[in-house]
Amino acid sequence: MDSESVNFIRMEDGTYAEYQFLDGIYQKLNHDLADNVLGNLKKLAGDKMGYKIDRYQHSLQSATRAMRDGADEELTVCALVHDIGDLLAPENHSELAASILRPYVSDDNYWLVKHHGIFQGYYFFHHLGLDRFERERYRGHPMFEKTALFCQNYDQNSFDPAYDTAPIDAFEPMVRRLFAKPPFGRARPE
Repeated sequence: MDSESVNFIRMEDGTYAEYQFLDGIYQKLNHDLADNVLGNLKKLAGDKMGYKIDRYQHSLQSATRAMRDGADEELTVCALVHDIGDLLAPENHSELAASILRPYVSDDNYWLVKHHGIFQGYYFFHHLGLDRFERERYRGHPMFEKTALFCQNYDQNSFDPAYDTAPIDAFEPMVRRLFAKPPFGRARPE
């Protein structure tokens, strides 16, 4: 093994030492996860995509509304990153955001973020020839009401250029704490 890469070209041929080397690199990715999430969130700045504010300001505004409403830190971070997938996965941005959050949030908040796009559709799907009541297929799910309220209180109304939006500095410590948690609630074996 040279100092910058493994010797194998098929995973089945890797050695213990090579996988320990790779694990060190992987652990750096985990260590830098909060920075990477914040950096990708900032990539939403700029193009307003036809709205009054860009997606970065929308994200900050959603999180500000959640925080001011007394939402816990986990839900506030979910509000901050719920649309982080807009540029990379416009047709399934909710699922991308949920996948990023999944190892660090509750099952309930994972479900909420994963399904918020369908629930948000209540406010505009009918203008695009789609069924605004598509979310009704989830009626009866324990997270139905919470997800509907998330969209009503923190998402659909967060396109206001006059809203007193908190800066990213208000949320950065929350993001860092969330992504510093052991993934899936368990520490890696030593």
